[in-house]
Amino acid sequence: MKMKRAATTLAVSLVIALVVAACASMSGGGADLVARGLQAQGGADKLTTVKTVSQKATVRYWEPEQSAVAGEEMRFANESALVMDTDVAARATRMDWVRKYEYPAPRSYTFSEIVTSEAGYVAGIDSSGRNKQSLESNPPAHSMSSLRLAAVQRELLRTSPVLLLEMSKNPDRVAATRDVTVGGASYPAVTYRAVNQTFTVMFDRTSGLPARVRTFDYDNIWGDVTYDVVLADWQVVEGVRVATSQKYELNGRTVVDSKITEVKINGPVAADRMAIPAAFREGAAGPADRNVPYQWVIRRQFIGTYLDSEAPSFDRRATGSLRLVELAPGVQHVVGGSHNSLVAEMKDSLVVFDAPVSDWQSNWTLSTLRAKYLGKRVKYLVLTHHHMDHSGGVRGYASAGATLVVGKGTTEHYRRVLAAPYTRNPDLSPQDLSRTQIVEVADKYSIIDGQREVQVFALEPNPHAQGLLIGFVPDAKLGYVTDIWSPGAGQLPDKLSPALAALVAGVKKAGIQPAKFAGGHGSSADYAPLAALEGK
Repeated sequence: MKMKRAATTLAVSLVIALVVAACASMSGGGADLVARGLQAQGGADKLTTVKTVSQKATVRYWEPEQSAVAGEEMRFANESALVMDTDVAARATRMDWVRKYEYPAPRSYTFSEIVTSEAGYVAGIDSSGRNKQSLESNPPAHSMSSLRLAAVQRELLRTSPVLLLEMSKNPDRVAATRDVTVGGASYPAVTYRAVNQTFTVMFDRTSGLPARVRTFDYDNIWGDVTYDVVLADWQVVEGVRVATSQKYELNGRTVVDSKITEVKINGPVAADRMAIPAAFREGAAGPADRNVPYQWVIRRQFIGTYLDSEAPSFDRRATGSLRLVELAPGVQHVVGGSHNSLVAEMKDSLVVFDAPVSDWQSNWTLSTLRAKYLGKRVKYLVLTHHHMDHSGGVRGYASAGATLVVGKGTTEHYRRVLAAPYTRNPDLSPQDLSRTQIVEVADKYSIIDGQREVQVFALEPNPHAQGLLIGFVPDAKLGYVTDIWSPGAGQLPDKLSPALAALVAGVKKAGIQPAKFAGGHGSSADYAPLAALEGK
């Protein structure tokens, strides 16, 4: 009995010790951290007097998953000038943008966003991926989708000068959490539940000011990721400290660098600046409350290609869903959205080119193919290149047992992608994908089963991405190409661009004679008119 009591006492002591140790590693009380940070910003009384905030800023953006080489240097996307007014009491913000893009092509968009608690609105052209409402409006304008509205609202709250004031007014939503270490620095932290989103707010130990505000997001390439805004260069404006440097980090890599050049507090803001026109307010979507693909919504705007729709893959105002279009017997083009795939039927299996956007689109394609081709599974997934918009659904096919066919030098990239945890993926349950077979194509790869041959060719050099592949189905005389040409999407130019010239040279090098090409964007088109531009 004494030995049992001694063992029980020891066990209880160990549990208590573990609890004490855990508590010791926690921040010193969520409410205390918020109160100290609020005081460092100017105090609750001063922040309560803030009615309007006006800012001017320059913002630079980078997109990590549009790199020229898989997993290497990010592409610079654009530099923007921003003028922003916020009515704190009305929870309304207007942002006037001038965005000068370098990628995927030099161009400039000037537009405005109005965001309220109930709806969002865009005046002007803000993307090459315009939705039906924008195309039909004169002047161009459209209501924000629920996905975009939720994403913008989240980011406005994340960087709001009165975030801590809101947290202090909702103490039941604030909880202490373990200290967070980033780059060797340890930050006391709290979590804050803001409606449908949870922020982790980290504080500077010396000043007490918020240093980072983090969310845990899902990225279609890297799975579970951290997304932080890093706050610095605090300036006093009308007795309130405002962070004039705001850098966003995706898994520790800076993807946004915002420098606020001017701040005014409680300056006059005309009421009509925040007014959404009635035609765009009536029937407008409210913010989505779940399954928001934040990284897709936010970062497609970095490169000016975001399709503002309730479905990331297609515009629900224009079409009901994706669909199959038969281009030749046993050859289907998955179209209807912003990004396409090609499907070739083999004797006992299927070959698919590209896994665009998300695992939702992969699931749709796989389900549709199972219903059409009973008993035939997707044996090969050919990924034309590593960019997030054409490979973001790779896990769906890997989960279905497909072998990946990828470009030279990209195997290790895909190994890392498949090894990354993806517990926040709304479309797929986590499983071990490390055994996925990968075939790397240095020059040519043929898939033959006695009934049909599907060929894959490396397209080097090209100006778009190292390891770029094109496909060819010989019996259908049909090629498949992504990004460097979008067949059927518009008139051909008067002469070959570097991208088109790379395709023509690649076709000649491969020794193939395609009658048509289907595209990862656009539809399909005859190849001869493009080839005829050579030498002009």
